[in-house]
Amino acid sequence: MFGHQPVQSGFAELDDLSALAYGHAVESGRFDRTAISARLGADEAEVDRIENVLRTMRLLQPRPGDPSVLVPVSPDVAAADLVGPTEHHIRDLKQAVTDVRSKLLSLTPLYFEGRRLRNRVEAFDIVNDVDAIQSMLDQLGQTCCKEVLTVQPGGGRPATLLPAAHKSAEGMLERGVQLRTIYQHTARSDLATKAYVRSVTALGAEVRTADQVIDRMLVYDRETVFLPARVAGETTAGAAIVREPTLVAFLCAVFEHLWDAATPFVVDTPKAALTTDDLKQSVIRLMARGYKDEMVARRLGMSVRTCRRHISEITEELEASSRFQAGYNAAMARIRAGGAALVAPAEDPPA
Repeated sequence: MFGHQPVQSGFAELDDLSALAYGHAVESGRFDRTAISARLGADEAEVDRIENVLRTMRLLQPRPGDPSVLVPVSPDVAAADLVGPTEHHIRDLKQAVTDVRSKLLSLTPLYFEGRRLRNRVEAFDIVNDVDAIQSMLDQLGQTCCKEVLTVQPGGGRPATLLPAAHKSAEGMLERGVQLRTIYQHTARSDLATKAYVRSVTALGAEVRTADQVIDRMLVYDRETVFLPARVAGETTAGAAIVREPTLVAFLCAVFEHLWDAATPFVVDTPKAALTTDDLKQSVIRLMARGYKDEMVARRLGMSVRTCRRHISEITEELEASSRFQAGYNAAMARIRAGGAALVAPAEDPPA
Protein backbone atom coordinates (compact mmCIF):
# COMPACT_ATOMS: atom_id res chain seq x y z
CA MET A 1 0.00 0.00 0.00
CA PHE A 2 2.84 2.37 0.81
CA GLY A 3 5.00 1.37 -2.16
CA HIS A 4 3.06 3.29 -4.82
CA GLN A 5 5.23 4.96 -7.42
CA PRO A 6 4.50 8.65 -8.15
CA VAL A 7 3.04 9.54 -11.54
CA GLN A 8 5.63 10.77 -14.02
CA SER A 9 3.86 13.87 -15.35
CA GLY A 10 6.44 14.85 -17.95
CA PHE A 11 5.88 18.48 -17.02
CA ALA A 12 9.57 19.25 -17.37
CA GLU A 13 9.31 18.21 -21.04
CA LEU A 14 6.61 20.77 -21.93
CA ASP A 15 8.91 23.08 -23.85
CA ASP A 16 7.99 26.14 -25.89
CA LEU A 17 7.80 24.22 -29.17
CA SER A 18 5.36 21.68 -27.70
CA ALA A 19 3.25 24.55 -26.30
CA LEU A 20 3.11 26.20 -29.75
CA ALA A 21 2.06 22.90 -31.30
CA TYR A 22 -0.70 22.56 -28.67
CA GLY A 23 -1.94 26.06 -29.53
CA HIS A 24 -2.06 25.19 -33.23
CA ALA A 25 -3.98 21.99 -32.48
CA VAL A 26 -6.54 24.00 -30.47
CA GLU A 27 -6.96 26.40 -33.43
CA SER A 28 -7.48 23.61 -35.97
CA GLY A 29 -9.39 21.27 -33.66
CA ARG A 30 -7.00 18.34 -34.20
CA PHE A 31 -3.30 17.48 -34.12
CA ASP A 32 -2.36 17.79 -37.80
CA ARG A 33 1.21 16.52 -38.09
CA THR A 34 1.76 17.95 -41.60
CA ALA A 35 0.45 21.43 -40.71
CA ILE A 36 2.42 21.55 -37.46
CA SER A 37 5.61 20.46 -39.22
CA ALA A 38 5.15 23.22 -41.78
CA ARG A 39 4.28 25.93 -39.22
CA LEU A 40 7.06 25.09 -36.78
CA GLY A 41 9.66 24.03 -39.33
CA ALA A 42 10.07 20.73 -37.50
CA ASP A 43 11.12 17.45 -39.05
CA GLU A 44 9.25 14.19 -38.54
CA ALA A 45 11.33 13.11 -35.53
CA GLU A 46 10.66 16.42 -33.80
CA VAL A 47 6.92 16.14 -34.50
CA ASP A 48 6.99 12.63 -33.00
CA ARG A 49 8.62 14.06 -29.85
CA ILE A 50 6.04 16.88 -29.60
CA GLU A 51 3.17 14.44 -30.02
CA ASN A 52 4.60 12.19 -27.30
CA VAL A 53 4.96 15.14 -24.88
CA LEU A 54 1.39 16.36 -25.45
CA ARG A 55 -0.04 12.85 -25.09
CA THR A 56 1.96 12.28 -21.91
CA MET A 57 0.54 15.52 -20.54
CA ARG A 58 -2.96 14.31 -21.52
CA LEU A 59 -3.35 17.46 -23.66
CA LEU A 60 -3.95 15.27 -26.74
CA GLN A 61 -6.40 12.41 -26.59
CA PRO A 62 -7.89 10.07 -29.23
CA ARG A 63 -11.18 11.22 -30.71
CA PRO A 64 -14.05 9.01 -29.55
CA GLY A 65 -15.02 6.68 -32.41
CA ASP A 66 -11.85 7.52 -34.36
CA PRO A 67 -8.72 6.82 -32.21
CA SER A 68 -6.40 7.55 -35.15
CA VAL A 69 -7.22 11.27 -34.78
CA LEU A 70 -5.77 13.18 -31.83
CA VAL A 71 -7.76 16.15 -30.56
CA PRO A 72 -6.72 18.74 -27.93
CA VAL A 73 -8.48 18.93 -24.55
CA SER A 74 -8.53 21.81 -22.08
CA PRO A 75 -5.71 22.03 -19.51
CA ASP A 76 -8.10 21.51 -16.57
CA VAL A 77 -9.44 18.30 -18.07
CA ALA A 78 -5.87 17.15 -18.80
CA ALA A 79 -4.83 17.97 -15.21
CA ALA A 80 -7.76 16.03 -13.74
CA ASP A 81 -7.00 13.05 -15.95
CA LEU A 82 -3.27 13.16 -15.16
CA VAL A 83 -3.22 13.72 -11.38
CA GLY A 84 -6.65 12.33 -10.45
CA PRO A 85 -5.39 8.81 -9.66
CA THR A 86 -2.56 10.21 -7.55
CA GLU A 87 -4.95 12.46 -5.61
CA HIS A 88 -7.16 9.46 -4.89
CA HIS A 89 -4.12 7.50 -3.75
CA ILE A 90 -3.07 10.34 -1.44
CA ARG A 91 -6.53 10.40 0.11
CA ASP A 92 -6.34 6.64 0.60
CA LEU A 93 -2.94 6.98 2.28
CA LYS A 94 -4.19 9.74 4.59
CA GLN A 95 -7.14 7.61 5.59
CA ALA A 96 -4.84 4.64 6.19
CA VAL A 97 -2.57 6.77 8.42
CA THR A 98 -5.60 8.04 10.36
CA ASP A 99 -6.87 4.48 10.84
CA VAL A 100 -3.49 3.21 12.06
CA ARG A 101 -3.08 6.13 14.48
CA SER A 102 -6.60 5.68 15.86
CA LYS A 103 -6.09 1.97 16.41
CA LEU A 104 -2.78 2.51 18.20
CA LEU A 105 -4.05 5.38 20.35
CA SER A 106 -6.99 3.24 21.42
CA LEU A 107 -4.42 1.17 23.34
CA THR A 108 -3.29 4.18 25.43
CA PRO A 109 -5.57 3.48 28.44
CA LEU A 110 -4.45 -0.15 28.41
CA TYR A 111 -0.80 0.96 28.36
CA PHE A 112 -1.13 3.34 31.30
CA GLU A 113 -3.16 0.87 33.33
CA GLY A 114 -0.54 -1.80 32.69
CA ARG A 115 2.22 0.61 33.63
CA ARG A 116 0.38 1.51 36.84
CA LEU A 117 0.07 -2.16 37.78
CA ARG A 118 3.70 -2.78 36.89
CA ASN A 119 4.77 0.16 39.03
CA ARG A 120 3.00 -1.39 42.00
CA VAL A 121 4.91 -4.61 41.47
CA GLU A 122 8.22 -2.84 40.87
CA ALA A 123 7.69 -0.36 43.71
CA PHE A 124 11.34 0.01 44.67
CA ASP A 125 14.57 -0.86 42.92
CA ILE A 126 18.31 -0.21 43.23
CA VAL A 127 20.28 0.17 40.00
CA ASN A 128 24.07 0.38 40.19
CA ASP A 129 24.82 0.47 36.46
CA VAL A 130 25.38 4.15 35.56
CA ASP A 131 24.65 3.56 31.86
CA ALA A 132 21.39 1.79 32.71
CA ILE A 133 20.38 4.67 34.96
CA GLN A 134 21.10 7.22 32.24
CA SER A 135 19.12 5.15 29.73
CA MET A 136 16.13 5.10 32.09
CA LEU A 137 16.40 8.85 32.66
CA ASP A 138 16.57 9.48 28.91
CA GLN A 139 13.50 7.29 28.29
CA LEU A 140 11.46 8.97 31.02
CA GLY A 141 12.55 12.38 29.76
CA GLN A 142 11.19 11.49 26.32
CA THR A 143 7.95 9.88 27.48
CA CYS A 144 6.85 11.96 30.50
CA CYS A 145 3.80 14.06 29.71
CA LYS A 146 2.91 16.23 32.72
CA GLU A 147 5.60 17.32 35.13
CA VAL A 148 9.26 16.89 36.13
CA LEU A 149 10.45 18.00 39.57
CA THR A 150 14.18 18.22 40.28
CA VAL A 151 16.35 18.97 43.31
CA GLN A 152 19.98 19.64 42.41
CA PRO A 153 22.24 20.12 45.45
CA GLY A 154 25.89 21.08 45.43
CA GLY A 155 25.96 24.55 43.88
CA GLY A 156 26.59 25.07 40.16
CA ARG A 157 26.19 22.11 37.82
CA PRO A 158 29.18 20.87 35.77
CA ALA A 159 29.33 22.86 32.53
CA THR A 160 29.91 19.65 30.52
CA LEU A 161 26.47 18.33 31.52
CA LEU A 162 24.47 21.45 30.74
CA PRO A 163 24.18 21.15 26.90
CA ALA A 164 22.54 17.71 27.22
CA ALA A 165 20.37 18.96 30.10
CA HIS A 166 19.27 21.94 28.01
CA LYS A 167 18.35 19.73 25.03
CA SER A 168 16.32 17.44 27.28
CA ALA A 169 14.56 20.36 29.00
CA GLU A 170 13.78 22.00 25.66
CA GLY A 171 12.19 18.82 24.33
CA MET A 172 10.01 18.38 27.42
CA LEU A 173 8.92 22.02 27.48
CA GLU A 174 7.95 21.83 23.80
CA ARG A 175 5.64 18.90 24.68
CA GLY A 176 3.98 20.99 27.42
CA VAL A 177 5.71 19.29 30.36
CA GLN A 178 6.04 21.53 33.42
CA LEU A 179 9.63 21.74 34.73
CA ARG A 180 10.52 22.91 38.24
CA THR A 181 14.04 22.78 39.67
CA ILE A 182 15.52 23.68 43.04
CA TYR A 183 19.22 24.55 43.33
CA GLN A 184 21.16 25.78 46.30
CA HIS A 185 21.90 29.50 46.62
CA THR A 186 25.54 28.87 45.70
CA ALA A 187 24.44 28.00 42.13
CA ARG A 188 23.71 31.70 41.58
CA SER A 189 27.41 32.48 41.44
CA ASP A 190 28.17 29.86 38.76
CA LEU A 191 28.27 31.47 35.29
CA ALA A 192 27.47 28.28 33.33
CA THR A 193 24.49 27.47 35.57
CA LYS A 194 23.22 31.04 35.33
CA ALA A 195 23.35 30.89 31.53
CA TYR A 196 21.49 27.57 31.57
CA VAL A 197 18.82 28.93 33.94
CA ARG A 198 18.39 32.07 31.83
CA SER A 199 17.79 29.93 28.74
CA VAL A 200 15.39 27.34 30.18
CA THR A 201 13.33 29.87 32.14
CA ALA A 202 12.86 31.81 28.91
CA LEU A 203 11.35 28.61 27.49
CA GLY A 204 8.96 28.24 30.43
CA ALA A 205 10.83 26.32 33.15
CA GLU A 206 10.74 27.48 36.77
CA VAL A 207 13.88 27.54 38.92
CA ARG A 208 14.35 28.44 42.59
CA THR A 209 17.20 28.25 45.09
CA ALA A 210 17.40 27.43 48.79
CA ASP A 211 20.23 27.56 51.30
CA GLN A 212 19.97 23.83 52.05
CA VAL A 213 18.25 20.90 50.35
CA ILE A 214 17.86 17.34 51.50
CA ASP A 215 19.41 15.43 48.59
CA ARG A 216 19.34 15.02 44.83
CA MET A 217 15.90 14.00 43.56
CA LEU A 218 14.17 13.64 40.18
CA VAL A 219 10.41 13.08 39.92
CA TYR A 220 8.69 12.17 36.65
CA ASP A 221 4.93 12.68 36.35
CA ARG A 222 4.60 12.09 40.12
CA GLU A 223 4.96 8.38 39.35
CA THR A 224 8.68 7.62 39.36
CA VAL A 225 11.35 9.11 41.65
CA PHE A 226 15.13 8.78 41.35
CA LEU A 227 17.17 9.15 44.54
CA PRO A 228 20.91 8.61 45.15
CA ALA A 229 21.69 5.12 46.35
CA ARG A 230 23.53 4.94 49.66
CA VAL A 231 25.65 2.27 51.30
CA ALA A 232 26.47 2.70 54.99
CA GLY A 233 25.32 6.31 54.77
CA GLU A 234 27.62 7.14 51.85
CA THR A 235 26.37 8.07 48.38
CA THR A 236 27.26 5.62 45.62
CA ALA A 237 27.11 5.85 41.83
CA GLY A 238 23.80 3.98 41.80
CA ALA A 239 20.23 5.19 42.10
CA ALA A 240 17.21 4.18 44.13
CA ILE A 241 14.11 4.15 41.93
CA VAL A 242 10.82 4.58 43.76
CA ARG A 243 7.42 3.85 42.21
CA GLU A 244 5.27 3.02 45.25
CA PRO A 245 2.44 5.62 45.14
CA THR A 246 2.39 6.49 48.85
CA LEU A 247 6.14 7.04 49.04
CA VAL A 248 6.14 8.95 45.75
CA ALA A 249 3.38 11.22 47.09
CA PHE A 250 5.43 11.84 50.25
CA LEU A 251 8.53 12.77 48.25
CA CYS A 252 6.46 15.12 46.09
CA ALA A 253 5.17 16.77 49.28
CA VAL A 254 8.77 17.19 50.45
CA PHE A 255 9.59 18.87 47.15
CA GLU A 256 6.62 21.24 47.48
CA HIS A 257 7.75 22.15 51.02
CA LEU A 258 11.23 23.01 49.72
CA TRP A 259 9.75 24.84 46.74
CA ASP A 260 7.51 27.08 48.86
CA ALA A 261 10.48 28.13 51.02
CA ALA A 262 12.88 28.66 48.11
CA THR A 263 13.67 31.91 46.30
CA PRO A 264 12.97 32.34 42.54
CA PHE A 265 16.19 32.17 40.54
CA VAL A 266 15.83 35.28 38.38
CA VAL A 267 19.13 35.85 36.63
CA ASP A 268 20.68 39.35 36.72
CA THR A 269 18.53 40.81 39.51
CA PRO A 270 19.45 42.55 42.78
CA LYS A 271 18.10 39.55 44.74
CA ALA A 272 21.57 37.98 44.64
CA ALA A 273 22.54 40.03 47.70
CA LEU A 274 19.56 38.64 49.62
CA THR A 275 20.54 35.06 48.90
CA THR A 276 24.08 35.86 50.06
CA ASP A 277 22.64 37.03 53.38
CA ASP A 278 20.62 33.80 53.61
CA LEU A 279 23.80 31.84 53.02
CA LYS A 280 25.63 33.68 55.79
CA GLN A 281 22.77 33.05 58.21
CA SER A 282 22.86 29.36 57.31
CA VAL A 283 26.62 29.30 57.90
CA ILE A 284 26.10 30.85 61.35
CA ARG A 285 23.41 28.31 62.26
CA LEU A 286 25.61 25.38 61.28
CA MET A 287 28.64 26.89 63.05
CA ALA A 288 26.61 27.26 66.23
CA ARG A 289 25.68 23.57 66.03
CA GLY A 290 29.34 22.62 66.03
CA TYR A 291 29.72 21.59 62.39
CA LYS A 292 33.24 21.72 60.99
CA ASP A 293 34.09 23.74 57.89
CA GLU A 294 33.94 20.68 55.61
CA MET A 295 30.46 19.69 56.80
CA VAL A 296 29.15 23.27 56.55
CA ALA A 297 30.47 23.48 53.00
CA ARG A 298 28.87 20.18 52.03
CA ARG A 299 25.51 21.06 53.55
CA LEU A 300 25.41 24.39 51.72
CA GLY A 301 26.75 23.15 48.38
CA MET A 302 29.95 25.18 48.29
CA SER A 303 33.68 24.54 48.33
CA VAL A 304 35.51 24.47 51.66
CA ARG A 305 37.52 27.48 50.53
CA THR A 306 34.36 29.50 49.84
CA CYS A 307 32.89 28.37 53.15
CA ARG A 308 35.95 29.53 55.06
CA ARG A 309 35.80 32.87 53.28
CA HIS A 310 32.20 33.31 54.44
CA ILE A 311 33.18 32.33 57.98
CA SER A 312 36.01 34.85 57.94
CA GLU A 313 33.65 37.61 56.76
CA ILE A 314 31.07 36.67 59.38
CA THR A 315 33.51 36.69 62.29
CA GLU A 316 34.86 40.04 61.10
CA GLU A 317 31.37 41.57 60.76
CA LEU A 318 30.37 40.29 64.21
CA GLU A 319 33.68 41.37 65.76
CA ALA A 320 34.24 37.84 66.99
CA SER A 321 37.50 36.08 67.67
CA SER A 322 36.14 32.54 67.37
CA ARG A 323 33.41 30.55 65.68
CA PHE A 324 31.52 30.13 68.96
CA GLN A 325 31.69 33.84 69.72
CA ALA A 326 30.41 34.62 66.21
CA GLY A 327 27.33 32.47 66.82
CA TYR A 328 26.81 33.99 70.27
CA ASN A 329 27.16 37.58 68.98
CA ALA A 330 24.72 36.88 66.15
CA ALA A 331 22.13 35.48 68.56
CA MET A 332 22.51 38.41 70.96
CA ALA A 333 22.19 40.88 68.09
CA ARG A 334 18.85 39.36 67.08
CA ILE A 335 17.60 39.37 70.68
CA ARG A 336 18.55 43.01 71.18
CA ALA A 337 16.75 43.82 67.93
CA GLY A 338 13.56 42.28 69.32
CA GLY A 339 13.56 39.22 67.08
CA ALA A 340 13.96 35.54 67.76
CA ALA A 341 17.43 34.14 68.18
CA LEU A 342 19.15 33.57 64.86
CA VAL A 343 20.51 30.23 65.91
CA ALA A 344 18.61 27.42 67.56
CA PRO A 345 19.99 24.74 69.86
CA ALA A 346 21.21 21.69 68.01
CA GLU A 347 18.66 18.89 68.00
CA ASP A 348 21.04 16.34 66.56
CA PRO A 349 24.79 15.95 66.98
CA PRO A 350 26.81 17.06 63.94
CA ALA A 351 27.59 14.37 61.44
